[in-house]
Amino acid sequence: MRIDQPLLHKLAQLSMLEVDEPQLQEHLEEILAFMETLDTLDLENTPPLQQPPTPLRPDAPTHNSSIPSDILSHAPQTQGGYFLVPKILG
Repeated sequence: MRIDQPLLHKLAQLSMLEVDEPQLQEHLEEILAFMETLDTLDLENTPPLQQPPTPLRPDAPTHNSSIPSDILSHAPQTQGGYFLVPKILG
């Protein structure tokens, strides 16, 4: 796929990047060429990757009544078990 000037200009506007246009065009064409190369690979008999198990604790619900008060103790202002924040909208 060829990157032409209108497409390059549109991509630059959408990404809100200020990059040297010839350099950006060159990089985008390299990326697209790499993707086209990947598209030619025969992956018919390749099994999907297996995700290793996460080393985190199990996500099990627990009840600890001190958690809300511990969290609220770090807030600058609280009232009735809630955070107080400045009003933003009208």
